[in-house]
Amino acid sequence: MANMTEIRSRMKSIQETMKITNAMYLISSTKLRKAREKLDATAPYFELLQSTIKDILFHSPDINHTFFDQRKKIKPEDKKRGYVVMTADKGMAGAYNHNVLKLAQERLAQGNDNTLFVIGQMGRKYFTKKNVRIDMEFLYTAQDPSMWRARNIAETLVDLYRKEKLDEIYIIYTKMVTPLKAEPEIIQILPLKRQSFEEMNVELEKYHKIADYSPSPKVVMDHLVPNYVKGLIYGALVESFSSEQNARMMAMQGATESAKDMIRELSLLYNRARQAAITQEITEIVSGAKAFQKK
Repeated sequence: MANMTEIRSRMKSIQETMKITNAMYLISSTKLRKAREKLDATAPYFELLQSTIKDILFHSPDINHTFFDQRKKIKPEDKKRGYVVMTADKGMAGAYNHNVLKLAQERLAQGNDNTLFVIGQMGRKYFTKKNVRIDMEFLYTAQDPSMWRARNIAETLVDLYRKEKLDEIYIIYTKMVTPLKAEPEIIQILPLKRQSFEEMNVELEKYHKIADYSPSPKVVMDHLVPNYVKGLIYGALVESFSSEQNARMMAMQGATESAKDMIRELSLLYNRARQAAITQEITEIVSGAKAFQKK
């Protein structure tokens, strides 16, 4: 059995660690709340964009726009695909990074001509270690997602798509299904699909039986779609960041609970060691007293 000094030292070390894990839990919970508030504040604007695009498609069913071009002339195996993989800048978040990187690895294995864009240091380190070629100019942090960052990313991706350097663009990120559950997900941001807008639960302006878009539906779409893509990217950034903070909260909560269990066990050991020491002292005193009486 360890002596009392060793046990006290271990208990003190665990208590210091528990303070850190508890502080990290509180920090992550604050970041999570702020990120969700920012996303909720911008949601009405992007919902309006969705309804407007759906309205244009409804009133202009024959519109032929590059953002909806599925490029069917190109064989599926020959298409140039771009993947934006969103990871964290650091670990200590459970299986958060592992799950999204696993999904990304599976999708990359399905194509021959892929361009990889990575957000977050953990993803860049992972793919560099695996010798997977990534776009090194695409350097963005996963912390504090902002509309400005989403705009820059959207402009880069839209430009590559317009120049036909990419035929399809996907985002691989982590979505919060419930406060206790998050899953890696992949969405296609370009080209857009008419069917997805038709299935969206957004209301059209019912009184617009005949709509006129100036100067033309195509020009209006040229301005709307990049903003819509920006909204998709911003939403994915916030969802990923929120999932990361939620995963870190759960990991830190688990670590804190484990620390408490260890302290309880060490407290029992300490009490036993203390009782053993007291018993030994009493025994020595009694033995000494008896020896003195015999003399």
